[in-house]
Amino acid sequence: MGDRALSRRGFLAASAAAGLGVTALSGCGGDSDGGSSSGTTTVEWWNISTTQPTKSVWAGLAKKFEAQNPKVKLKIVQLENDAYKSKMTALTASGKLPDIFHTWGGGVLKQQIDAGLVEDLTDRTKPWADGLLPVAKQPYLIDDKVYGIPFDIGMIGFWYNKALFKQAGISEPPTTWGDFLDAVNKLKAKSITPLALAGKETWTGMYYWAYLAMRTAGIDALQKADEAKDFTGAGFVEAGQHFKDLIQLQPFQKGFLGAAYSTPTGQAATVGNGKAAMELMGQWAPVVEADAGKGLGANLGFFPFPAVEGGKGVITEVFGGGGGHALRKGAPQAAVDFLKFFASETSDLELVKKTGALPVVPAAASALSDPNTKAVQAQLTGATGFQLYLDQAYAPAVGQEVNDSVGALIAGSKSPEQVAQSITKVAKEEQ
Repeated sequence: MGDRALSRRGFLAASAAAGLGVTALSGCGGDSDGGSSSGTTTVEWWNISTTQPTKSVWAGLAKKFEAQNPKVKLKIVQLENDAYKSKMTALTASGKLPDIFHTWGGGVLKQQIDAGLVEDLTDRTKPWADGLLPVAKQPYLIDDKVYGIPFDIGMIGFWYNKALFKQAGISEPPTTWGDFLDAVNKLKAKSITPLALAGKETWTGMYYWAYLAMRTAGIDALQKADEAKDFTGAGFVEAGQHFKDLIQLQPFQKGFLGAAYSTPTGQAATVGNGKAAMELMGQWAPVVEADAGKGLGANLGFFPFPAVEGGKGVITEVFGGGGGHALRKGAPQAAVDFLKFFASETSDLELVKKTGALPVVPAAASALSDPNTKAVQAQLTGATGFQLYLDQAYAPAVGQEVNDSVGALIAGSKSPEQVAQSITKVAKEEQ
C-alpha cells in the first residue's frame, strides 16, 4: 500500500487510469514554471486515489483550489497502487518527476532525493507545516530536512467481522499469535473462511511477515538488519516460520493467489461481502471494503496485530505509514500553495469526515466519529514504536524483494530460511 497500500483511504484501488501513455509522461518535469502563453500555470498532480469516495472528494478539493487560484490549473493523473509504483520507478530513472506526486517517504523518497529530483520544502513550508502531527511527518524527514507533506497517517491491523467471530464462538479478538491461530481454526471448523488475501499483489502478504518480524526479532532489528544488509538472524527466520504455520492452516479464500486487492472479487470485497472473517490491512480498509463490496457497517471491528509468545516485540509497536505529497525539484510556487491548501484544517476536516482519513492537523481530530477510526487513532496515539512499510522504508530493490520473497513463501515455493537469504542477497547487492 502498499499500499502501503497510504493508500490510503481507498486509494489503493482499481481502475488504473486508462490510456495513460506518452502524453501524461511527457508532461512531467517540463518547464520550471509550468506556464503557458495564457498566463495560466498547469500543475500536474499524480496520486493513487482511484476508489470512491476519495476520488471524488479529492477532485472537489482540486476544483476548490482552482477557484481560489484562477491562474492555476491542476492536471490530475491517477493510478492504482502497483501501477503507480512501477511508473514512478521508470520516471525516477528518466530523471523527470511530476510537479506533485504521492509518496510514502522512507527509502524510496530518499533515492529520489539522492538523484536530485525532489524539492527541499523545509523553508517554504515551515510556517504552516510545524503545526502538523509529528508522527505523520516522520517518513518525509530525510537528513533533518522536509521533503514531503503528509495528508494522512495510519497503521496496519486486523479488520474483522463481528458476526462471523460470534458464529465461531470467538468472544474477544486475539492478543497473542497462539490465540490468533486458534481463532483461525475455530472459524474453519464452522466452514467460515478466516482470512482474505490479495495474493496477486504481494505487498498485502508482506504485512504479515513484517509484523511477525517486529514481534519476534523486535522493532529495532528491522532497522539494524537494513543497515547491516543481513536479514538472516533467527528472529527473521522465526517470523517466516510463524507465517508458514498460518499458511499451512489454509486460511485464505479460494483462488486467493490470483486475487487483487480492490476489484469486485478481490480481498477487500471478500471481507466487505461477508465471505471472509478478517483481513490485515491499513486504516483505509473500511472505505475500500464498502467501495469494492457492500461493507460491513456495525459488524466491522478492528484489533492490533497480536504479540508473539516469547518474542522481543510488543503489541503497542505499530507498522504502517501515511500518504504524503512531494514536489519535483523546480516545481512552480503554485504546487507549494496547493500543499498548503491540502494540509489546511478546512481540507483535513473534509478528508476526515468524507474519506475516513486520520487527521494530520490536530484540530481536525474533532471530526472523528466512526468507532473503528477512533480505535486506530487510539492505537497510533498510544504507540510505543512505529515502523514504516518495508517496501517504502528500504531501498526500492530491497523492499520489492521482501514483497516477492514473502509472496513465494505464501505460494509454497520458498522456505522461511530462503526468504531471509533472498532479502539479504539483494540488500548486499544494493550496497
